[in-house]
Amino acid sequence: MKLIHKIIVAGLGLPFMFGATSCDDLDVVNPNLPTTEEFGKSATDLDEVIIACYNHIRMEGTYARVGYLFDVLGGDELNSYSDNDWWRGHDYLNVPSTNEISGWVLRDYSYAINACNEALDAVEKIGLDPNSDKYKEIKGQASFIRGHCYYELACYYGSCPMITDYATYSDLDKMYVKNSTQDEIFDQVEKDLTYAMQNLPSRDKGGEWAGGRATCGAAAGYLARTLMFRHKYDEALKVLKEIIAGTYGTYRLVDDYGWNCDEAHENNEESLFEIQFLPRESQGNDKEYTPVNNSKSPTQGHALDMVYGNADVSGWNDLAATPWLYQLFKSEKPTKKLPTGVTATIDPRLYWTLATYEPDYDNMEGFENVYYTTPITKTVITGAHKGISVAKNTAGRLGLYSKVLELKCGVNLRLMRYSDVLLRAAECENEVNGPTQQAIDWINQVRTRAGMKDLQLSDFPNADALFEQIANVERPKEFGCEHGRLQDLKRWGFFYDSDRLAQIRKHSWTYWDDESKVGIMPTSEADASDSPLSNWTSGHEYLPMYQVDLNANYNLTGTSANSGTANTPNFTVHPVVKGIGIQ
Repeated sequence: MKLIHKIIVAGLGLPFMFGATSCDDLDVVNPNLPTTEEFGKSATDLDEVIIACYNHIRMEGTYARVGYLFDVLGGDELNSYSDNDWWRGHDYLNVPSTNEISGWVLRDYSYAINACNEALDAVEKIGLDPNSDKYKEIKGQASFIRGHCYYELACYYGSCPMITDYATYSDLDKMYVKNSTQDEIFDQVEKDLTYAMQNLPSRDKGGEWAGGRATCGAAAGYLARTLMFRHKYDEALKVLKEIIAGTYGTYRLVDDYGWNCDEAHENNEESLFEIQFLPRESQGNDKEYTPVNNSKSPTQGHALDMVYGNADVSGWNDLAATPWLYQLFKSEKPTKKLPTGVTATIDPRLYWTLATYEPDYDNMEGFENVYYTTPITKTVITGAHKGISVAKNTAGRLGLYSKVLELKCGVNLRLMRYSDVLLRAAECENEVNGPTQQAIDWINQVRTRAGMKDLQLSDFPNADALFEQIANVERPKEFGCEHGRLQDLKRWGFFYDSDRLAQIRKHSWTYWDDESKVGIMPTSEADASDSPLSNWTSGHEYLPMYQVDLNANYNLTGTSANSGTANTPNFTVHPVVKGIGIQ
């Protein structure tokens, strides 16, 4: 169920966002179009502001398009085959400050933050009891979304402007804020998410809280992510254990991995938080790219169908998966039945992640060799880009239609799942206590769903070995082509360790002139005509501040990507451990 979308349309074009005014010559007030002076003085009004907060996290620069994909593309799981500057520079991690597209991320998250600040300001002024459920729900949702937005901005830019007081918007001079450091931003994120975690209902309340609204469980999950980015593993482990224990609601791994990738099982028991998109048949007709689009008939879908799709299904041939990710899936076969009772002979997560033809699917119940409604006839779908097409978060495996339509994909983007909680808990446990049976047990819960044999503690003599398994086997197979891989590479310090950098550069090798080699990893640098991460230079793991924004705000400074400044880790990077995964 997508309950939020039934009310989101009402939040488009809110007067507080776009400055609607009343006529000075008339005393009559149109109740259907409140003025900026009148709006925001009741709890009902604030419900509308909260809807606007949700609305803006599914825009072009947030999750409907580039704001989701820049992170996926910047890691070692995907590459771009497009010559346009939308993708190429973000794939190579050498985006110039003149690239307008990278500025969309800051632009659109700022719109969402603006709405959150409005709600947080108004909830204090309308006289609600701070101990009331209504007060906590409004403030909790606004706090979560603002914390979520600043978390993403800190991960993307490192440093950026930060506004938390709505009064700032009333003074043009005050709006020209300077950059806050990543630590300052994360401090605010922790504060916002902690309030939301302690005051929002859990998904167990049911209704919209189980159908897409932010919950205390979502806040707890993102708080743990923030703490882990800052290497506060002991604090993060405490929160993750509480989530596992059910403190913030009831979560479990759903039996079928595909339920995390389709439209029929959205907001299921595994989902901590996801971005809501309307099913294709329920959408409007107007493409909704920008945050100022007030259309009464918006598509309310996302663009992953188009970006991942090849020309055979009217896609744009923009992005495709690396051979490393493909081979990683095929390097290990299931040894036991799936929880659904199906006997699997290949990792079922491959089916939902990459659009390849595998003979195994012909003998596996519920797995069809189909990409959209067109049967796959090649070993690897290549299209013009000669890469491996991505199925994750598209309708490619659902058999719904044969051609994609721009910005009309209705598959919800699951931003945090319970499997992430388990693997993060295992990582934190490993960091705090070294390899333990508890860490292994959490990992094995995730592996069991895919039919994989249990790991044994005796296979991992030290924390470095188990970290290698988590970082380069378990996480990429469970979350392949999902938002978050570049965040992982940053927080692990991989760009600033020569062996780790060499490793992810090898993972990113992908392009072959010979189509027969697509899906095969190069055996040496000489075999690879293009290795995108070989173009990375210090500081460019983060996005640059857009030059037009720098020119407009005299207090704003560039990020490490603008200056080419190294972000040398203040922690020891785990060394590469040979013999684990595909090196």
